Amino acid sequence: MRKQIAAANWKMNLSLAQAETLLNELVDSSPTLGAHQEAIFAVPAIYIPLALAKLANKANVFVAAQNCHQKEAGAYTGEVSASMLQSMGVKHIIVGHSERREYFTESDALLAEKVNAILAIHSTPIFCCGEPLAIREAETQNAFVEAQLKNSLFHLSAEDIIKVVIAYEPIWAIGTGKTASSAQAQDIHAYIRSCFASKYGEVVANEISILYGGSVKASNAKEIFSQPDVDGGLVGGASLVATEFTAIINALS
Repeated sequence: MRKQIAAANWKMNLSLAQAETLLNELVDSSPTLGAHQEAIFAVPAIYIPLALAKLANKANVFVAAQNCHQKEAGAYTGEVSASMLQSMGVKHIIVGHSERREYFTESDALLAEKVNAILAIHSTPIFCCGEPLAIREAETQNAFVEAQLKNSLFHLSAEDIIKVVIAYEPIWAIGTGKTASSAQAQDIHAYIRSCFASKYGEVVANEISILYGGSVKASNAKEIFSQPDVDGGLVGGASLVATEFTAIINALS
């Protein structure tokens, strides 16, 4: 059975006191997780030690980083490597978020290097893909997303590709309040899975978790997560409210 995942992306938000309060509230809420389910918290790098301490010994709960550098070490002032994160106990790292692609001009080739770096230290990349509004309006989103997957992931072996979690982001739905319908989410998730099936075969494709990442909230999570090819969500704004994110975790089927 594929893993079902509720992943929180705090982005660049919260003071230290606010982060501690939110983590305390999340621990106190005791969300329900099945054996095949995970909750992942991608917090700002500076709060990783705090999150690791607060969430220690919670079954199927993990702390993630929001990014890493592609090199293992070197003269890269201000950067953090995958191996540094692993040494702290971080087992998941987000790469390719639309904001990283847009604001920091991260290319598909660069993201392939980051994925390689994460897999090399036996951690899990959460690889983001998705289209902007102009591509969606032109109805060319399938080809756009397929190119992102091919350029950054299709060099991997079947053994490695099943270690990658995919997060599909309709960029036009991030922070806008707009959400793809559950049917739209299912359509693109099914297409993404078909891309992996064409490259690696259906058995491998059916082992890959694909998360939806566009304005997921407590009120729509259950319907979105009920779709057969949607394996959970990568959640932004709603993950900053303990009651909202707990409800989203509990919406995993």
